[in-house]
Amino acid sequence: MTEREYNQCVHQYADGVFRFIVKNLRQEEDARDVVQTAFEKLWRCREEVSADKSKSFLFTIAYNCMIDHLRKVKRIYLKDEFAEGVKSIHQEPNNAKKVLDEALKTLSETQRSLVLLKDYEGYSYEEIGQITGLNSSQVKVYLHRARIHLKEYLVKIENVI
Repeated sequence: MTEREYNQCVHQYADGVFRFIVKNLRQEEDARDVVQTAFEKLWRCREEVSADKSKSFLFTIAYNCMIDHLRKVKRIYLKDEFAEGVKSIHQEPNNAKKVLDEALKTLSETQRSLVLLKDYEGYSYEEIGQITGLNSSQVKVYLHRARIHLKEYLVKIENVI
């Protein structure tokens, strides 16, 4: 990949990668850091990556960086949680977007990523498999289970009110 192709890749895919990562992390600053790290890794590997494979390579890097970030944050969060004790949370009335965001939060990291890649970003099963390192059959199964879980969550009246 040449410098020009790299710049074209940044211009073409930056928004999609950011949307995918921010939807998973729900923190814009963290998402910016993950996306920047992904593009930095793509820059370092640009000679080994062909321009036509740059999209899947970039999303794969971003996905893996996001998983690393989530693991790191989870360790920090658990440490803080044990130090501070229990906190109470006040919830305001939900609208459809909030309810859907809450439903997505109940999914595992893998399932949430698959739903976002397929239903929000519109990737094919094969592309999602390349990004996540799963084969297309696994993607279909995990995605099916995630959708069933979302459906069960969304039909419960206590989750909607």
